[in-house]
Amino acid sequence: MTRARAKLFVIAAPSGAGKTTLVRRLTERHPELRFSISYTTREQRSTETDGVDYLFVGKDEFEALRDRGELLEYAEVFDNFYGTSEEAVREPLLSGVDLVLEIDWQGARQVRQRFPDACSIFVVPPSVAALRQRLVGRGQDSEALIARRMRDAASEMSHYPEYDYLVVNEHFERAVEELACIVEARRLRQSCQAQRLQQTLQALLAVAA
Repeated sequence: MTRARAKLFVIAAPSGAGKTTLVRRLTERHPELRFSISYTTREQRSTETDGVDYLFVGKDEFEALRDRGELLEYAEVFDNFYGTSEEAVREPLLSGVDLVLEIDWQGARQVRQRFPDACSIFVVPPSVAALRQRLVGRGQDSEALIARRMRDAASEMSHYPEYDYLVVNEHFERAVEELACIVEARRLRQSCQAQRLQQTLQALLAVAA
């Protein structure tokens, strides 16, 4: 069998919708999926590890990466910058490794322009009340920032039609299962299978002839 071209999965959501936890569980279930670690200029939280959750850098270093053209995508979110190394995306894809990007809608749009075959997924909170409860429950933001995140969520949600799939994160395990189903469905598309099974299909067609 011929090795199929690697797949790129782009997962975005409003802040507080739970995409980080979902992506973490998805990659635990499917260790063949590599998680692409983004750069950020925001302050590192006590629960985070540099080089695992994010690559934490200063604003000057981030701007240098951007100005050298090393970022595949970047965006400013809540007064902090986030971005993805282009090399960190292209290297595993060229090696045949499926990759997951967890980014915001601005970055997702930039990635789709560069990788039109990317599979894009938007994670939706089940309700306004649930979204606010999750933001409050994290215990990481002030009331003013939570209010701002709630306002911005409406703007972020308006971009859902740009995505291939919508997953509602109401029941966590079900949402993880739906993400896993999307990954498998993408791998089973005719274009992917035809490439991977090229020799087998040609042999079967030759017999039929």
